[in-house]
Amino acid sequence: MVLTDPKIQSEDRSLDLTLRPQVWAEYIGQEAVKKNLKILIQAAQERGEPIEHLLFYGPAGLGKTTLAHLIAKELRTQMKVTSGPAIERVGDLASILTNLSAGDILFIDEAHRLNKLIEEILYPALESRSLDIVIGKGPSARTIQLDLPPFTLVAATTRIALLSSPLRSRFSGGTFRLDFYSEEEIKKIIERSAKILGIEIDNGAIEEIAKRSRFTPRVANRLLKRARDFAQVEKAALLNKDFAVRALELLEIDLAGLENTDRMILETIISKFGGGPVGLSTLAAATSEEKETIEEVYEPYLMQLGFIERTPRGRVATRRAYEHLGRPRPAESSFLA
Repeated sequence: MVLTDPKIQSEDRSLDLTLRPQVWAEYIGQEAVKKNLKILIQAAQERGEPIEHLLFYGPAGLGKTTLAHLIAKELRTQMKVTSGPAIERVGDLASILTNLSAGDILFIDEAHRLNKLIEEILYPALESRSLDIVIGKGPSARTIQLDLPPFTLVAATTRIALLSSPLRSRFSGGTFRLDFYSEEEIKKIIERSAKILGIEIDNGAIEEIAKRSRFTPRVANRLLKRARDFAQVEKAALLNKDFAVRALELLEIDLAGLENTDRMILETIISKFGGGPVGLSTLAAATSEEKETIEEVYEPYLMQLGFIERTPRGRVATRRAYEHLGRPRPAESSFLA
């Protein structure tokens, strides 16, 4: 087993926080979402009330957590951060809610992983700001109702379909989808991050990293840091296109931004299952990847590129997937465009 030095992990987290936008002007992209949030915040401030509960959804790495932090900064309030898997028992949720102050924001990441019992306790907390706790069991059980301070729940999820309808309906402030970024937006993000990190970089390197960033800011920043490391080891003062390309090739990231696992998924569908359709469970077993990992991490980008399609019978590789991998295409009638 290889263990990562805790000091290194802490430095990586600190670096990621440094790259996180601190004001609205630094948050690039998601313009429609930002406009709606600014109106929501301004209206709530003018009324002297907390903003209503919000739900952000979309693929990982698009800035859902950053938006929550920006909202808290704009409101000049504290934000308590947790995640769905971390709230295992009713007592965990009760402890979190009863320690909130008036106007605080509670941010729950991976909200789709909240268990049903926790969801049911959340309903009155979100609607009437009360917490119902059952003490004891059987005939002697009794319910205690605790009043909660006015607070705002901001939840984030990559799989909104797994949230129950009753829970989704409680986000009265709005449900906002975050989409993949454009290449131009990613270039601006890379340029900003390079300045913060003190990296001398040219336009060619910015373009190469942007093309392979999966239209995702988190990935773009990761690739920028790895390209910086490569240039540093090569004793180069400037991170240019050549160094960026060599670094990305060393990471085995191709021109479409596909990594080894992406290509393995496509190769498996094409080689082992004749291009599909193949069910998710079967695909996971064939690639030795978790179903959730394929569905949440790899599939959204492959679908964004038009390399795979979901059908009622399973996943199917498209014409573009065959072309990208340089594989001979099947008959026209047997694959999707």
